[in-house]
Amino acid sequence: MDALLLSRLQFAVTAGFHFLFVPLTIGLALLIAVMETLAFFKKDELYLDMAKFWGKLFLINFAVGVVTGITLEFQFGMNWAAYSVFVGDVFGAPLAIEATTSFFLESTFIGVWMFGWKRVSRGLHLLSIWLVAIGTNLSALWIILANGWMQNPVGYAVRNGRAELTDFAALTLNPYGWTMFFHTVLAAWTVAAFFVMGVSAWHLLRNNRPDFFGRSFRLGAFMALASSLGVLGAGDFNGMMTAKLQPAKFAAMEGVWETEKGVPYNLLVVPDPANERNRVEALGIPKLLSFMAFKDADAEIKGLKDFHPDDRPPFWPVFLSFKLMVALGMFFIAFSAAASWLSLRGTVQRYPLFLKAALAAIPLPYLANQLGWIVTEVGRQPWIVYGLMRTSEGLSQNVGAGQVAFSLVSLGLVYAALGALGIFLTVKYAAAGPAAPAGRA
Repeated sequence: MDALLLSRLQFAVTAGFHFLFVPLTIGLALLIAVMETLAFFKKDELYLDMAKFWGKLFLINFAVGVVTGITLEFQFGMNWAAYSVFVGDVFGAPLAIEATTSFFLESTFIGVWMFGWKRVSRGLHLLSIWLVAIGTNLSALWIILANGWMQNPVGYAVRNGRAELTDFAALTLNPYGWTMFFHTVLAAWTVAAFFVMGVSAWHLLRNNRPDFFGRSFRLGAFMALASSLGVLGAGDFNGMMTAKLQPAKFAAMEGVWETEKGVPYNLLVVPDPANERNRVEALGIPKLLSFMAFKDADAEIKGLKDFHPDDRPPFWPVFLSFKLMVALGMFFIAFSAAASWLSLRGTVQRYPLFLKAALAAIPLPYLANQLGWIVTEVGRQPWIVYGLMRTSEGLSQNVGAGQVAFSLVSLGLVYAALGALGIFLTVKYAAAGPAAPAGRA
């Protein structure tokens, strides 16, 4: 393998691994803030115990997420120096804002929240966890706005061989970035909600603190239903943006080869990329795909044949990842609706098979998140900045394949150790449950 492929693989591995821990912290911070708010206003100490227990799992994943994210920054200067030189004036702005505001906000108040039990007032302690929750979500916003510029470059001018930021408002209001943000953050909330449901189900199956984990399960179920429905809505807007701004990606996602108007949505598609066609197109709903893409049943959708083969994304990774992500999204809505109904009736413990399914479902939102990023990033290829700079042009000129291979293996070993430690600690403390009903702040 050459340096380009190895560098892409290295960034994919490190970014994908980093994003195993980030979504849980984004969603858990919000859930913990809700729990502590309920404790504050309801004067119910059980919610405070819940905040402490889930907060411990949040802190473990936050620590691993921070450590694994550091290497991503280094790769921009080491593996992708040509890219950094070209876009640094634009791409660096949102990343700098994220580091100096959002990350500073969340990291500072994590300390207040973690060490402030019995040391600060309950009102200040409650404020600190809400600031952590706001900070984690704002961090995601600035990072995704940077990525959104790579997907849809706006507010810039190319001068002296470099992209320079000319309109900061255009960058911050980039519609592609905002649809990505809502889609990503709501998906992260879904990860946390299913995690809480799954861990709670494990304890409910053992009749361990049914009052504690019954409430946790209910909060997780409500959040899972709200966030998974939100993902569906945000995904619809994201799909519209993709159809408009990245038509080759959209065609690969849906398996569209010929440019047509009034394109149906086929529930069953078996592609044949070698012959640039679909072997099977069945259970079609007339004009639905055109309507979904442009809110116009007669709108034209560009097929992959309209794009030179060198300008098309890799078909199978994009197509399969998208279809599986959508299928998982439908499952999340159905499962969380059932979980919410059983929780409202107070009968979830009567269905051990359902609780076992909730436990087994913990990895599925993680998988859906990874699939979504495959669609987003692989679907953008061959562009590192869509329509402006090809991925091959962004590679550092002085980095050899052997150097990248060595760093890839080294990072793989370090990440494997960090991942094993993070998962071990998460499982250990999740299975142990809350320390005791007594401890109060």
